Amino acid sequence: MNQNKVENVVIRIFNEKRDMEVVKKLEENCEMGSKKGVSMFTSNMMGHPLCRIRLYLVHVMLVAEMLEGELVGVVRGCIKCVGTGFHGKHVKMGCISGLRVSTKHRRMGIGIKLVKSMEEWLINNGAHFTFLAAEENNVASRNMFTLKCNYSIFSSLVLYIQPITCPAKDISIGVKIEKLNADKAISLYKSRLSRKELYTVDIDAILKEDFSLGTWVSYFRDEDWVELYTKEKNEDIISSKTPTSWAVLSIWNTCEAYKFQIRKSNALRLFHATLTHANDKILNCLNSFKDPFGFLFLYGLDGEGERLGELMMGLWSFVSKLAENVKDCKVIMTELGVSDPLRGYMPQGPSVSCVNDLWYVKKVKDGEDDMDEIFMVNRPLGNVFVDPRDF
Repeated sequence: MNQNKVENVVIRIFNEKRDMEVVKKLEENCEMGSKKGVSMFTSNMMGHPLCRIRLYLVHVMLVAEMLEGELVGVVRGCIKCVGTGFHGKHVKMGCISGLRVSTKHRRMGIGIKLVKSMEEWLINNGAHFTFLAAEENNVASRNMFTLKCNYSIFSSLVLYIQPITCPAKDISIGVKIEKLNADKAISLYKSRLSRKELYTVDIDAILKEDFSLGTWVSYFRDEDWVELYTKEKNEDIISSKTPTSWAVLSIWNTCEAYKFQIRKSNALRLFHATLTHANDKILNCLNSFKDPFGFLFLYGLDGEGERLGELMMGLWSFVSKLAENVKDCKVIMTELGVSDPLRGYMPQGPSVSCVNDLWYVKKVKDGEDDMDEIFMVNRPLGNVFVDPRDF
């Protein structure tokens, strides 16, 4: 680490008029998956670098600037309120994302300085814990977060990725798939999310966002789901009259927010962070996309019953067919905690690739001692709600 270089770096808040084009160029040059001639970057971010965090009320982007004026790094942060499986306790979580340092200024401590500056901002805005995520095989990030920034691993997840160029299976004639209205979807999720070890408390805001295409339930045609058709907004649709088996998921459309673009035709090494476990068929599919492309993210996967697997496969096929009609969409994705019951019902085979992710957490402010048990002691959490706004 070059200490003199770090001392010559100033961390400040992103200035839209001054920094917009510079940040776009910096992030484009911070290529994801630049190994073996690969080059993929995030493009078309709705014309604004804050598009992935401004859905949160409290958010910021910090930039690292050399004293001579060169912008060499960025990081994003936001505050979210999350619920826990610890007696329903809520806590303010500061989330850190989008850490980028220009290639010629790495290994100088700039990334650490950005993270610590963001932590300070999050603390000043009420966070008691800070959180960040990285792909499990990203050794450099893991070492920086755990050894230099004092983070601990508190959740392990699996990301599932499937190009829509892979043919979707036909949906069984006995399976019924229906779209819920927003009020019914909110009611369903509010009755179910508290079973998670970690979950968002503003699911209503997520479901009403323009990026959320909707919520769909699946059940067998020979059973009725009476509560789906009642007009009462707050009625719990999970009751004794619920079908013996059912499944649900919601769809988030990232295509309108940002897209990925592959610059070179070579073995793709990264999609989410570093797609090191992609199989050859996935690589060939993604590598064939010459134009910028986006993806649909599936969230809120849930369900019950002995035939849950059949229904979830039906929903996955439904989404695959729906994605074909979404402009610029080439991939569908979802992410689940390692002990999420739905993991056993995810599609398998050569058309699906998996990436292992890790979530890191650090306590940054006193006052939530009773939360240490769930965040700092009982690690890792395995059944968590993955917020689509983080994608």
